[in-house]
Amino acid sequence: MANTISPTILYDDAKAAVQLLKDAFGFSEVGVYEDENGLVVHAELTYGDGTVMLGSRGREGVFAKALADGGPVGVYVVVENVDAHHQQARDHGVEILMPPTDQDYGGRDYMARDAEGNVWSFGTYVPGGAAAG
Repeated sequence: MANTISPTILYDDAKAAVQLLKDAFGFSEVGVYEDENGLVVHAELTYGDGTVMLGSRGREGVFAKALADGGPVGVYVVVENVDAHHQQARDHGVEILMPPTDQDYGGRDYMARDAEGNVWSFGTYVPGGAAAG
């Protein structure tokens, strides 16, 4: 079964967000669709079997208007090697909020903030399952 939950985030600079997710966090680009003004209308990026969708803030439409004043979001992504993933993010200048840390519940994770304030957590804990790696 394909993933059934996909976070959707609007950015002021969606092009920069796509690049950050690919370069610093290791996401793969599925597709990026722009309007005639070069704004990202819709983008899909994957990591493992998960997908995040994003677009540009300030566009028209019900969804864009509903999220217009939305604040930062938090997204958790399961990774196999937290330390290597953390190093890749650091190498790309990402703000690290918490370094790799062993948690009481058995997982290991770290926390980072993207350029627009969204908080990304990467760890070995698998919600509803056992720790990865």
